[in-house]
Amino acid sequence: MTRTDDSRDLVLERVLDTTPDKAFRCWTDPSLVPHWFCPPPWKAVRAVFDVRSGGTSEVEMHGPEGQVFVNRGLFLEVVPNRKLVFTDAYVDAWTPSERPFMTGILTFDDLGDGRTRYVARVRHWSEDARREHEQMGFHQGWGIATDQMVALARTL
Repeated sequence: MTRTDDSRDLVLERVLDTTPDKAFRCWTDPSLVPHWFCPPPWKAVRAVFDVRSGGTSEVEMHGPEGQVFVNRGLFLEVVPNRKLVFTDAYVDAWTPSERPFMTGILTFDDLGDGRTRYVARVRHWSEDARREHEQMGFHQGWGIATDQMVALARTL
């Protein structure tokens, strides 16, 4: 299920066929990120995380035509197996990024039967940024990446 609530938010909500700890691990273990993070033909080739409130995050992605995109940011809130909040507004110790774009709020609610209610809420700095992200294929891209994450989580 996908929906847009606020004029600056994009939301992906799903019931995942995996447990919260496995889904959370996929998001926070840098060795797992390259296996699921990008929808093809894009690839995540490197991830470096300091998973704690105030810790840094960096994911390097490569596109099919040689594009290289490095997404740097900070973790704002980390509640193991329950919640992960991150932003690209800062790149380290409150150093502002060149172009703040979004804050991601991920929740992993245990449904008690090996499944997880997963909500990815992405808040943008402006309606224009939200529209840009939507036009980039947010719903489809995050949906494909989520499917890939679940497939990986089942193997953990």
